[in-house]
Parts: sequence; structure tokens; C-alpha cells
Amino acid sequence: MASEAAGYPDGAEAKAKVKKPRPPPPPPPPALATASLLVRGAAARVFGLQPGPCGGELQTIWQNEPGCTKLTMSLEGTKRAPFPKDELHGALLTALEAEANRLATEGGAIAVFEMNREEAEAKYGNSIYEPAPKPEKKSEEEPEKPKPPTVRLAHLPGAALVEIKSDWTLCSATADCGKIEFLQKEVEAGSKKKRETMIMVKQKKIMVKLQVQNPDAQPAEMKGGAPSEEVAKALADNSVRVVVKGVDDVDPAAEAAKATAAAAAPAAAATEEEDGEAVVTPWDVEGKIDYDKLIRDFGSTKISPELLERIRKLTVGKGRVDDLHCWLRRNIFFSHRELDAICALQEKGMPFYLYTGRGPSSAAMHLGHLLPFLFTQWLQKAFNVPLVIQMTDDEKFLWKGAYDPDKEEDGYDLDMYRRFTIDNAKDIIACGFDKSKTFIFSDCDYVGHMYTNILKTQKSITYNTAKSAFGFQGDSNIGQSAFPAVQAVPSFSSSFKIPFGDNSRLPCLIPCAIDQDPYFRVTRDIAHKLVPKDHPLKGKPSLIHCKFFPPLTGAQGKMAASKTNTAIFLTDSPEDIEKKITEHAFSGGREKAKEQREKGANLVPGTRV
Repeated sequence: MASEAAGYPDGAEAKAKVKKPRPPPPPPPPALATASLLVRGAAARVFGLQPGPCGGELQTIWQNEPGCTKLTMSLEGTKRAPFPKDELHGALLTALEAEANRLATEGGAIAVFEMNREEAEAKYGNSIYEPAPKPEKKSEEEPEKPKPPTVRLAHLPGAALVEIKSDWTLCSATADCGKIEFLQKEVEAGSKKKRETMIMVKQKKIMVKLQVQNPDAQPAEMKGGAPSEEVAKALADNSVRVVVKGVDDVDPAAEAAKATAAAAAPAAAATEEEDGEAVVTPWDVEGKIDYDKLIRDFGSTKISPELLERIRKLTVGKGRVDDLHCWLRRNIFFSHRELDAICALQEKGMPFYLYTGRGPSSAAMHLGHLLPFLFTQWLQKAFNVPLVIQMTDDEKFLWKGAYDPDKEEDGYDLDMYRRFTIDNAKDIIACGFDKSKTFIFSDCDYVGHMYTNILKTQKSITYNTAKSAFGFQGDSNIGQSAFPAVQAVPSFSSSFKIPFGDNSRLPCLIPCAIDQDPYFRVTRDIAHKLVPKDHPLKGKPSLIHCKFFPPLTGAQGKMAASKTNTAIFLTDSPEDIEKKITEHAFSGGREKAKEQREKGANLVPGTRV
């Protein structure tokens, strides 16, 4: 027989030609999987790529070098054209490493979720996919394997939205992997070692050998929801978004043209200079706020006309209120997290409760403080639901409290914040809440009832996650580090045996200013651990965010109790209000009458109250 003549025993020729499929590589440890996605997100921003199509092939060197891997990415389609010369590649790699670490520090909680593949492609396009591998030679009889009907996606805030393999696990937050360090970017002259982190222009590839600071970071369960189309679109924007020193030097002609344009429009140039970079944290809000950017950075969702219509049907349609609140119609409340899920529950006749709060930093509240309370009062009436109001006297003491060594007894001023709580509660009650459905409590008085949930929350959140979300530093006191758990637990109805009894399955909606969102992003990530498995929303609180009430001095930052001349307090007399507006409110008027006659009013930075 022919096969025997060729040296094969009978029937062995076919077996000899069939190659055994190569076994798939083992999945990377969660810290390295997370770091690789952060580097891909950074590469997209530095080189003008997309995190999905730039790919991310990993070498399994972590088996011999714990905490290390080699990542290869594609430079196909880079917007850096012409591509910088070889001598500038070191600066590009340094920028890539710095950007990856910035994304890790600022990103926050990671979401891993599954979607129907067709729905995912319709919503996000093909930017979620890595490049298709080169097809292997197949026999004509072997059919092409169909893609699974679902796709598993990972969303790292600010970095990437990409498909990940079914056996991959990631960390709970982007910062959990620790610092990402690129190895062997340079080698000594005459050394036999080869660079393992480099840009290969001819092959159109970037190769990075990296090491993570926390190689044993724990994996997180699949959690989190799908980001909005707007968030995904921003992540897939394949423009160069990182200026690299030494590579992206300013062109003198372009700088001259910019100066000419600034001279032609001095007011606009001055405004741009004055605005500065916005800062938004749970404790500080400064600069001119770009709310669309906040939605992208925080990973929340803009309130759509369709969602407003659903709210209208559930409230106005039930006859409880005459119309949607004007702050909804005018986009003052503009962003949300799973408000649509609350609507879906209401459409099925299922209840929920409201949770909001106040940090009593002064004896009187100002107009900015009223925004969430007046809107919450409308929500309570419109949906006919119970409400809990947390007075965080402990928070204000931890952040603003002082010690007076000259006092005879206790030198701390905690009692002052407890008095502020009582004063502020009077203003809150005056907003018109349904007293039969409203529970107001002070943390200092009620914390014992919530303590078991506080302990569970503290156990569930790593310090790295808290540090990444809230920016804690070495000089932060330990009370500040522990406080986020105290603000988190009113999200769970089991914290309120007094108003809710044993109902631990009641979903929660939180109206708040968007600077408070970091607390509840972290809360949502661990919520499933504090509720029964049949909780309608797996314990995750829903949120609706409002914009900031600006100070009298203009449209930057927010009205603050610590800046008394820029805020109108509820206890101010008509004379006080008139004086503040006359002397401190921005009016557009120039400093001198002559300048006013020559240039007219400057109406760009803000508006008169």
C-alpha cells in the first residue's frame, strides 16, 4: 500500500498529519491581567490607538518570574504619524509607564460583565475586540467555529472597555495591582542582554516587560454594569491625548498664531487662564466644572429623554405630582447610576427607599445645600416612598475638627458639630418631608445600630481601593480612612431596624451632588456581600446626581459654607443678602469706570445672582 511504501504503517499517515492543538496558555494572575489592560489603555492615549484593536498578547513568564509578564501590542493605525525617531522612543515609553500608573491611581472600581454579543457590538462597535489572530491552515472539511452568543467585557474607568477571556479574573479596583514598573528599557553598552521593553517600528509593535508591586492582589467576582455609549466612545477615541515632553514640543509658528488669537480675544483667553483645572472630590470642588467630562471620568450615565419619560409616567401619570420637577427638565439633575433599574422595579409595583444626607459644617445651611433636599422632597412625594437622612457630624469633625489645648476639659470641638446637626435638621425638616415616612439620624447617636454593617463594609474594602477612590495620604487620620464605610451602610435597608424592621431587601435611591459619587461607586462594588441573594438589585444603591450651586463670585467651584461672603445662608437677613450681592457677586462690571466705558461688561466668567 502507498502508506506502507512511504514508511507509515497502515492508517498512520492520516494520524501523522493531524497536529494536536496547542493547549491554551494559563490565565494571568489578577494583578497582571489588570496591569496589562491599564497599559493598553495608556498606549491608546499616548500613541493614538484603541485599547481593543491594539491587542495585548501576554507571555507567561510569571511562572518563573513572579509578578512579571511581557505584553505585546500593535501599533497599527497609530495617530502618531510620522512616527517619532528612534532616539525619542525612550521618552514615549516613559510617558506610557507614567500614564499607566496615573490610570491605575485615578481609575477606581473595575466592572466585569457579560452582554449579548449582538447588543454589545450595536452599542460599542468593534473597538472592544482585539485583532483577530492569523488563521491557521484548516482542512476544507473543518468548519469555522461560531463565536459564543455572549461576550465578557471589562471596564476600567478612564482606561479601557475590552473583551476579556472567560478564564481571566481582575482586581476589584485599578489601584489594587500597585505600581506598574517597566523593566529593561535600556541595556548597558557591550551587554549581551537585549532590551525587553521597546518600540519596534518596522514590525509596528510595542513590547513591554512589566512588573507589578502587588503580585498577590486578590481577584474580584464578576460585578458592575455596562458603561454608557458616551463613556465607551470616549475610551475608543483614537487620538493622541498625552503630550510627551521632548516629542510633542510646541511649534513656534503655532505658538505665535495662538498668541495672535489670544490678543484678538482677550476676554476668552483670560477666562481660559482663570478657569484652571477642575478639582472634584467628596471634600473639595474647585475650578470650572465640565459635567460631560465628569460623566466620562466617573463612569455614570447621562439622564436621557427616554428615562425622563419613564419617570413622568411613574409620577405624573399616577397623579401624585403635576409635572416633572423643573430641575429634571432643566438638567440640574443630569446624571445617574441605574436609575432605570429603580424605574423598572416601580413598573412592577416593587418599593424602594430614598437616602440622602448632610455634613453639618456650619450652624446654617446655604442655598447650595437645599438642592438635594428640595429635590428629595419631590421624589418622596412623587413616588410615595420612605426616606432616611444621615447627619454626618462625625465626618465633619474628622475633617474639620480642631483641638484646643487651653480648654480645661475636653479640648476637641466635637460638640460643636453635634449642635450644628440639630440646627441643620430644623432647616431640613422645613423642606416639607412627609414626617410619617422620614427618619433623620445623627451618626454619633445612631452608629451602634449600623455597626454590624459598618464592620462588614470595612472588611470588604481594601485600603488600596479606598486610597484610590478618596485620595487618602499619609497625613490622613485613621478616622477619615474608616469613614467611607459609615456613609456607605445607609444604602442597605438592614441598617435601619427602627423604620424598616427586618426588611433587608429594600432597594435604595440616593439623590446627591456628583462629588459624593466616589463613596457609592465603592459601595456598589461590595454591595452584594451585605444583602440576601434575592435582593432585587444585588444590594447596589442607585444614584441621581445634581450639578453644583455656584458661589456668588462666578461659575467656578461651588457655594461653600467656609466662604461666607460667597454664599447666601438660610439665616441671612434681607440686608445681609443685599450686601453680599452688591459687594461680592460677580456682575461683569470692570474695576474702573473708564475701563467699563471702553470695554463694556465682562459677561464670560459667571452670572449675577
